[in-house]
Amino acid sequence: MVPTVTNVSAGIPSSKVKYSKLSSTDDGHITCQKETLPAEFKKSPTNIPYKAIACASLQFLTGVFLIITGCLLLAGYSSKVGANRAFPVLTVGVLVFLPRFYHPIIAYRAYRGCQGYSYRDFPDCDD
Repeated sequence: MVPTVTNVSAGIPSSKVKYSKLSSTDDGHITCQKETLPAEFKKSPTNIPYKAIACASLQFLTGVFLIITGCLLLAGYSSKVGANRAFPVLTVGVLVFLPRFYHPIIAYRAYRGCQGYSYRDFPDCDD
């Protein structure tokens, strides 16, 4: 005889428990909770921060351009100045690139609707 596993909290054998898959649109509230939620807990329409995305993208592209230019200067492909100009250009490129390389990724994933990404992750640039 094989012992049956029971749900300890309810004392129900596991063979009698019915499981169902949750819907992908479930936000964790039942219907009566949704109707009684205060306004600060209800989802508001998301405003897309165009200024912040444009600023982050411009800084990202500027950093990439400066890093590529610095690498070409260091390798001697664009001119023969060598490290005299290559290291300052690389330094400025890295300083511009590093703080903003993840913002285009956040914007793309928020646009696609990936879980865990939102336009609220951007700083507020509206004055």
